[in-house]
Amino acid sequence: MRRLLDALYALGAGLAALSLLGIFCVMMAQVVMRELQMQLPAADDVSAYLCVATTFFALAATFRHGEIIRVGVLLNRLAPGPRRAFEVLTLTLAAALMAYVTWWTAQDMLFSWEIEEVAQGTVPIPLWIPKLVVPLGSGLLLVAILDEMATVLRGAKPSYVVAAEERSAAGDFSAEV
Repeated sequence: MRRLLDALYALGAGLAALSLLGIFCVMMAQVVMRELQMQLPAADDVSAYLCVATTFFALAATFRHGEIIRVGVLLNRLAPGPRRAFEVLTLTLAAALMAYVTWWTAQDMLFSWEIEEVAQGTVPIPLWIPKLVVPLGSGLLLVAILDEMATVLRGAKPSYVVAAEERSAAGDFSAEV
């Protein structure tokens, strides 16, 4: 199960990287076409959609690697028992929030698909396609949060804490700035 989940998080990160590459390609195409006195239709729309995809697909991997901003002022000062309880509480609240976000963004995407909503730019892009990345990325983050909650409930340290400790031990304090 661990390998499957890690592969799922890596897939999300890979899709985020491809989306970022897509933004680069669109921007470079715009530059070249501008020099040729041409215009790339819907370039701004596509770049915006890819920006959202980059963000949402990267959430789970970023969370698992301890790169999401986390305020540990209280948690870092607690003894292991209370800290574990607060980690579970925090992860429960995060899971509830992400379940809510996933549900409602999926409903919005389905509604766009049902009414055949399209972008109002120069290219009528069906909006359910770019909207799909939000519930997918949110759902993947929800899985990662539940994965961490299972880890904490088993009594182990969450991966984001282990990753932060490993960075600190290596002298890398870039995430702390």
